[in-house]
Amino acid sequence: MEYMITNYTVESDDGPAPGSPEFQEMMGAWMAYNQKLIDGGHWVGGASLAPSDTATVVVMADGAKTGTTDGPFAETKEQLGGFYVISAKDLDEAIELAAAMPIGTGSLEIRPIAFRPDADHG
Repeated sequence: MEYMITNYTVESDDGPAPGSPEFQEMMGAWMAYNQKLIDGGHWVGGASLAPSDTATVVVMADGAKTGTTDGPFAETKEQLGGFYVISAKDLDEAIELAAAMPIGTGSLEIRPIAFRPDADHG
């Protein structure tokens, strides 16, 4: 079964500066996590996202675009920072894989994938 894991963090939390040893250590943890998913046959896809202040929201009504706004859709403390699509035998395994993510502080949401057009529907 496939699941999407979305990670939400506080963007204003200052992380290590790019190029610093601390940044390299942090990225090493993320690369190791990605490799664990790949080696275990769990990787389907994923990406980190640019900060929420780079977002553009397209507003729709009755099937038509009614406008656009800058910035995140919701004004919240935590913002969507990235996502993974994984393959896991069940929700328990998906939770275990999500809990291994080196996110530090934040929230992870796990949802089953209902349909993916490029997937084998068997």
